[in-house]
Amino acid sequence: MNSAAVHPSGVIWITGLSGAGKSTVAAGVAKELRADGAPVELLDGDELRAVFAAGDVDAGHHRSNARQALAHQYARLAHLISNQGFTVVIATISLFREVHAWNRANIGNYFEVYLKVPIEELRRRDPKGIYRRFDEGHLTEVVGLDLPADEPEAADVVVEFSPARTIKEIVDGLITTWTARVVK
Repeated sequence: MNSAAVHPSGVIWITGLSGAGKSTVAAGVAKELRADGAPVELLDGDELRAVFAAGDVDAGHHRSNARQALAHQYARLAHLISNQGFTVVIATISLFREVHAWNRANIGNYFEVYLKVPIEELRRRDPKGIYRRFDEGHLTEVVGLDLPADEPEAADVVVEFSPARTIKEIVDGLITTWTARVVK
């Protein structure tokens, strides 16, 4: 392709539980789209939480109402940036049906990706120690454990965990599907 003109703006919303690989996949997608000339903004839930929660990094893991309010802020920010001509690649748990519905109703070229990874694999990975701290009784209100997670009802792509699948294969598949959908 190699032309930003063939890359319409939109939002690639990558969701899944903590440790599912959202940030890694999002970074790979953003890198490949940029290499192809697309204007891309990468938003990561951990970084966004630090900004929107006024430094209370744990706000995104606790208090359901606060988490949902943050997810709506992320959605509105992604919408704003995409309206300025960018492809926004966002990695966030934000497993709320209300947020997904808002995104579909309000964001042009909204593309939802759900990284579906079994809890056993998430516990094995546990990059932030969330599952270990939960098991030790030091952390509560964790999405997917003691807080329910709204699995996306209409994700454009569901990436089922497979230990044989590489990040590159996932990224390439997502870009192929995204491009086929938005480039007319």
